[in-house]
Amino acid sequence: MGGDLYALDFDGVLCDSCGESSLSAVKAAKVRWPFVFEQVDATMEEWIVGQMYTLRPVVETGYENLLLVRLLVEIRVPSTRISSSRFAEALLKELAGIDFPSERIYGLGTGFVEDRLATLKNVIKEPALDKWNLYLVTWGYNTQKEREEAEGISRIQLVDLPDFSKKFK
Repeated sequence: MGGDLYALDFDGVLCDSCGESSLSAVKAAKVRWPFVFEQVDATMEEWIVGQMYTLRPVVETGYENLLLVRLLVEIRVPSTRISSSRFAEALLKELAGIDFPSERIYGLGTGFVEDRLATLKNVIKEPALDKWNLYLVTWGYNTQKEREEAEGISRIQLVDLPDFSKKFK
């Protein structure tokens, strides 16, 4: 009765949901942000789905597709951009249900603040994200060894909680 036992990841190993999840994200984004997506036609939707195949390795949770689709539209149609602080306010309110005072949100540029080094390494591989600042927090789910490795990667900056908090004062 012996034999090997394998645990298989579903999405990416057994199936490929990237196209379907990307189209679903476009449809949801059109509802969520109609003013941003009013210029998105079928040709641009195809371009977005193609780009999402490239960006798929950085997606850990499905809702991130929605955010990446919005980012792609803002890259392609610059007139749709809103300030990062207004975008953060919309994300907090609409996606997380948090009504946060807009005067307490500061535009900090474009960047990923992450506690997983593997995620930041995947971001580095994506040319479309070359201009994003990358921050590995010194708290959360990483090890001293990962933090030391990150120090040797020029695109990644380590940030501790006190320094990160100072950005918001």
